[in-house]
Amino acid sequence: MSDIKTIEGDFTGGKGRYCLVVGRWNSFIVEHLLQGALDALRRHGVSDKQITVVRAPGAFEIPLVCKKVAERGDVDAIIALGAVIRGGTPHFEHVAGECTKGLAAVGMEFGLPVAFGVLTVDSIEQAVERAGTKAGNKGEEAAMSAIEMVSLLNNLG
Repeated sequence: MSDIKTIEGDFTGGKGRYCLVVGRWNSFIVEHLLQGALDALRRHGVSDKQITVVRAPGAFEIPLVCKKVAERGDVDAIIALGAVIRGGTPHFEHVAGECTKGLAAVGMEFGLPVAFGVLTVDSIEQAVERAGTKAGNKGEEAAMSAIEMVSLLNNLG
């Protein structure tokens, strides 16, 4: 086992430039995701000068905004934050599915980590739980994923 080479990332974020693309729809939840993500970035050595926040109308628009951010080529990772709540979102499955596929496509097209911090939940109660109460903060988790991916990709060369 000692001859096996392992390449992985760590959680030192000081070298990366991060863009948080944040949906305004369901902002009473999404702002908690944003605060969790910002806190995680700062705790792991990312300065405010390395962070850009871009506001999109809602989750459905987030993939296009992420694509435009990626096209600029001035970030090392994108953190997508939003909330799609079944009871408050017309065409819930369509919006959630298109957002997920769109973000994955941006990451693959540009070779850029796009961390998924878009809640897709059945109720406001579930959204509240995932935005900083019982189930943690998914914005923080997305930021941690972005930090680790930037490190990993740097280690891969």
